[in-house]
Amino acid sequence: MPAPSPPPPSPDRAVRRAAGHAESVRAGRSWWDEEAERYHAEHGVDLGDAELTWGPEGATESELGVLGPLAGRDVLEVGAGAAQGGRWCARQGARVVCADLSAGMLAVAGRLDHDGAGAAPVAYVQCDGAALPFADASMDVLFTAHGVLAFVPDTAATLREWARVVRPGGRVAFSLPHPFRWVFPDAPGPEGLVARHSYFDRSAYVEESADGRATYTEHHRTVGDLVRAVHAAGLVLVDLHEPAWREGRRTWGGWSAVRGSVVPGTALLVAARPGADDRQGS
Repeated sequence: MPAPSPPPPSPDRAVRRAAGHAESVRAGRSWWDEEAERYHAEHGVDLGDAELTWGPEGATESELGVLGPLAGRDVLEVGAGAAQGGRWCARQGARVVCADLSAGMLAVAGRLDHDGAGAAPVAYVQCDGAALPFADASMDVLFTAHGVLAFVPDTAATLREWARVVRPGGRVAFSLPHPFRWVFPDAPGPEGLVARHSYFDRSAYVEESADGRATYTEHHRTVGDLVRAVHAAGLVLVDLHEPAWREGRRTWGGWSAVRGSVVPGTALLVAARPGADDRQGS
């Protein structure tokens, strides 16, 4: 077990402003490299080392089954973090590749494999989840649980890239903070249920240093933006899940039972690439 990490440094300021792709990627890689061990130490028990958990509410792929049959499939997890979801898919008989922007997160994944967390993915790849080093139509399933999409500005371009690598009949599934959450402060108590921000303000949330350098970014889009981006990528929306808070789940930052019993915290969109080879099921 690694030594406990020191508490994360506080940003000099947090603002709402535009943030481009290159700036967001730099900030994300640095932040997740720094936070990797601390994040797993804090949230690993909630995620499970070999479980596909779609969000802090606790909904799992074992329960929802949105990816369809996985045995014998080629599966890509983007924004994989410590590859918990990829390990779960490998246990179902899939051939799995897990990709993440952060070398720090992939190092945690490797440590978990070494410690015997479960069936390991076939391979790890460090890359930008919006610019994938994979051939066209090379995967049956692509998924991410709260990875990539919240941290890049161009939803449509990212989904086009994901659709590119998925075979006809394949499936793309992604979860991210529910767009409605952006209306409220990120606080777990009753104060987090008072609307403070415009749902229609697409400005990014940016933590930055005193000289204006972004150290963390998250990007907001509405539900309509997401649905239109899915269709613009040539995908067909199959389902949209808004998981309720599960009894017994621990508070996770601004996510809690207080808020989760009133407003959705996670949106899980499931899409398919049209084609005659529709092997995923419904």
